[in-house]
Amino acid sequence: MRILLVEDEVGLAEAVGAILKAQGYTADLAFDGEQGLKKALAADYDCIILDIMLPKMNGLDVLSYLRVREIETPVLLLTAKSELDDKISGLDCGADDYLTKPFETGELLARIRALTRRRGMAVESGKRFGDIILDIKKGELTCGANSVILGRKEVQMLELMISNAGGLVTKEMFVKNVWGYDDDSEYNNVEVYISFLRKKLAILHSKVNIKTRRGIGYCLEDGGSL
Repeated sequence: MRILLVEDEVGLAEAVGAILKAQGYTADLAFDGEQGLKKALAADYDCIILDIMLPKMNGLDVLSYLRVREIETPVLLLTAKSELDDKISGLDCGADDYLTKPFETGELLARIRALTRRRGMAVESGKRFGDIILDIKKGELTCGANSVILGRKEVQMLELMISNAGGLVTKEMFVKNVWGYDDDSEYNNVEVYISFLRKKLAILHSKVNIKTRRGIGYCLEDGGSL
């Protein structure tokens, strides 16, 4: 499995590269944004670890360029900042996950395993529930003649709820299946993304609702059913 690490702190990059190699990964290093972009375009990687603050070209610009070129390699953003705006900007640009520096080696490896595991899963093109159609590959949610684009985690969460239609999806299930590991710090993120999905269903004027079963989880309800 081949990983690209784009990090301008040479000591950190080399240390993480050594850890990845010890875990059996092939690790390529780049120390600025332009070099990282060239390597990402030239080879097929299973995962890209990308720092936001980079010389020559920042990480968000690198990520945006890759997504415009339809390169869907999972990207884990590294940032020294913990502000919510930085995380939101990265996710909006197409990042799959983020990790704030300094970080524990075990957490980094867990996130890499989660991203590469999800990439290897076969994905159906579309899923339906009530009056909505979720195009998983395109990240597009359609209701009648209207459509909106969803973020990656929004797609994964809605797919999970559609796959469990008629049943509950707990916060633990979301964290395990979407974030890829069980971490209490991610539980608040579930509520945030549920709010995002509700707003997009409202934009589409869909009759599908996301119901909260307090203390238990969430489920989809088809408000158009008789």
